[in-house]
Amino acid sequence: MGFFSDFKASLMKGDVLSLATAVVIGGAFGKIVSSAVDDVIMPIVGLLTGGIDFTTKFISLDGNSYPDLAAAKAAGAAVITYGNLVQATINFVIISFFIFVVLRAAERAKKKEEVVAPAPPAGPTQEELLIQIRDLLKK
Repeated sequence: MGFFSDFKASLMKGDVLSLATAVVIGGAFGKIVSSAVDDVIMPIVGLLTGGIDFTTKFISLDGNSYPDLAAAKAAGAAVITYGNLVQATINFVIISFFIFVVLRAAERAKKKEEVVAPAPPAGPTQEELLIQIRDLLKK
């Protein structure tokens, strides 16, 4: 029974619970970021690039010309789909920027909280100390 009690104690440590919470929140945040990139930012990028869908860009290695990627794959041609790399790179840059903006806002909010925190109570003033010393000397 010692193994299971040790395992339970390990799970109940604050670090493991914090990590589990971070994983769950990270998963939810990942969905938010993916939605923001796919549904908001990528349409704008598509508009700026003239509607180019990079995922359909490819180079056929067998020397034949194919009208699109689906035709090349149906013919069993070896292809380099460089468009996927371009698309993944664009997604990475956009997601990185989005996360940077969110973290920067969180850091600024955290700094504001630190500034707003009340100052610790001040110690006795010099006059109060002198009064205490005087009263002690009187006794």
